[in-house]
Amino acid sequence: MNLELLLKRHPSANGCTLGELFINGTFFCYTLEDVVRPGAKVAGETAIPAGTYPVTIERSPTFRMLTPRLHRVPGFEGVLLHPGNGPKDTRGCVLVGFAKLPSNTKIYQSREAFEALMGKLLPATTITLTIR
Repeated sequence: MNLELLLKRHPSANGCTLGELFINGTFFCYTLEDVVRPGAKVAGETAIPAGTYPVTIERSPTFRMLTPRLHRVPGFEGVLLHPGNGPKDTRGCVLVGFAKLPSNTKIYQSREAFEALMGKLLPATTITLTIR
């Protein structure tokens, strides 16, 4: 089974970038990342450049659990999708959550969203993430 993830970003504001994650064209959850800045990605400070990335499920030594890992991010390895609520939690990765603050500075129900996402991703044979 192939899964296509699409992350539609909103403009960066309030020190972060919110977005919406779709799985095979269907809205799944909200995302939160670092601010989008031109140039190469800086670890823990900038969002992932727009593009399409292969995704694998691997054990994260930091989180000690299986996480989706993006590959071929220009100039950077170790970009994950993982639970978290605000910009300080991103570590340069993509956070997922089922709810967001109206001020667009935090997402919530992150662990629930992450567990549901993993339930969708684990059976997949091929996963790609496109960021726009």
